[in-house]
Amino acid sequence: QVQLVESGGGLVQAGDSLRLSCTSSGRTISYYVMGWFRQAPGKEREFVAGISWKGSSTKYADSMEGRFIISRDNAKNTVYLQMNTLMPEDTAVYYCAASIEVRPSDQVSWYAYWGQGTQVTVSS
Repeated sequence: QVQLVESGGGLVQAGDSLRLSCTSSGRTISYYVMGWFRQAPGKEREFVAGISWKGSSTKYADSMEGRFIISRDNAKNTVYLQMNTLMPEDTAVYYCAASIEVRPSDQVSWYAYWGQGTQVTVSS
């Protein structure tokens, strides 16, 4: 079973950077497509970024491309989300997700496994 655990969230100021990590306490995630989503209070969960299992293919939400970078280290069984130039609008719970499909997608339904989320709060 894939049991995802996110870490690295916290309270930062606008303009700061933060790196989120996601690992599995169960089965390795090395052969899964991985994604990051976020959900702000009162809003739907939205796609942030996705990465293929080899790391050769990535996908980003238009509004985040250029500021956020997804990467993975399969030897460490970990996926990362580097977030730069954070803005108050980036405040949300960030979720890591895993998919058995062959490429990343921006659809929530694409991903079968989800972590509990980590809170990111950006103050102005």
